[in-house]
Amino acid sequence: MGIKKNNDINLSVNLSVNLGKVSLINPLITASGTCGYVDELDDFLDINQLGAFITKSITIKPRLGNDVPRIVETDSGMLNAIGLANIGVEKFIQEKVPMMERYKTPFFVNIAGQTIDEYLAVADKLSQCRRIAGLELNISCPNVKQGGITFGTDPALVRQITTEVKKVVRDKILVVKLTPSVTDISAIARAAVECGADALSLVNTFTAMVIDIETQKPVLANRTGGLSGPAIKPIAVYLVNKVYNEVAKPAGVPIIGGGGIRTASDAIEFIIAGATAVTIGTGGFINPDCAVKIIQGIKDYLRRQNITAVAELIGSLK
Repeated sequence: MGIKKNNDINLSVNLSVNLGKVSLINPLITASGTCGYVDELDDFLDINQLGAFITKSITIKPRLGNDVPRIVETDSGMLNAIGLANIGVEKFIQEKVPMMERYKTPFFVNIAGQTIDEYLAVADKLSQCRRIAGLELNISCPNVKQGGITFGTDPALVRQITTEVKKVVRDKILVVKLTPSVTDISAIARAAVECGADALSLVNTFTAMVIDIETQKPVLANRTGGLSGPAIKPIAVYLVNKVYNEVAKPAGVPIIGGGGIRTASDAIEFIIAGATAVTIGTGGFINPDCAVKIIQGIKDYLRRQNITAVAELIGSLK
C-alpha cells in the first residue's frame, strides 16, 4: 500500500532528529569548512533555524593554508584547496567559543591534525568546552600533505585514531568524517563505528584537477583540490545508501550526509538513502540562506506525502 498523498498545508510535521544524544530541531547542518567559525552567516540567515552548525577545521596551531589560487569553479561544482587555514585551537576557544552562547543551535567543531597526538591535543581542549556538543574528526581532507586523508584511507589507521580520540572526547558526540576516495567506504565506516564513532559524516570532497590550457599548468597552486557541488551528488547519495545498509543501520549509528545539496529535493534524496541529517556546503556559496528554504521545502514535501515526521523517511528507499 503506497503513501497517501495529502494537500493539507496545516498538517503538523515533526522535523526533529537525533545524532546520538544530541537532539536537532531539523536535519539541516552547515558543512565543515564552508561557513566559518560561528557567526559568519548572521547577515544571511538566523542560525537558530539550523539543526546544527559545524565549524571549519581547527588544528593545534594556526595555519595559513595553501598558496593562492586555491578555489576554482567547474562545471556544476567547484574545487577548493584551502589547506585547513584556521586560527588555531587556543584562539578559537578564547574568541569564537564564547560567541556560541548567542545561539540555541548545537555546535560541532571539525578537528584536524598532522599526527594522532595533534588530533588528541585539539580534541582534549575542545572537549572541555561546555557549549560544544560534539567533534567531527576530519580524516578525509584531500588538500593537506600530512594528516587528513592519510588517516582516512586505511582501516587500521581509522581504528587507531578513532579509538584514541574517543578516549578524550568526554561527554561529547564523536562524528567521523569519511573520504569517498577509497576502494570500499563501508570498510572505513565499519572501522570507525567499531572503535567508538557516535555518527558518520559522508562524503568529503573528491580529489580533482583543473588545467589552464594556455599555460598548460594546474589552475590551483596546490595542483589538485577537493571537488564539491552538484557534480558529486549522485555519487554521494549512493555512498550514503551503501554505508547505511552495510554499516550504519545494523549498528544503529546515524549518518550525516552531504555532497551537492542545493534544494529540498536534494536533501530528501539523502534522507531516503539513509542520512539522519544533511549538510549544506557549496550550495550556501550560491545562496547563503538556502538552508532555510530547504527546511521549508522538506515540510511541504512531508505534508504532500501525509508524513508527520521526517524521521520516518530515514532509509526508506524501496
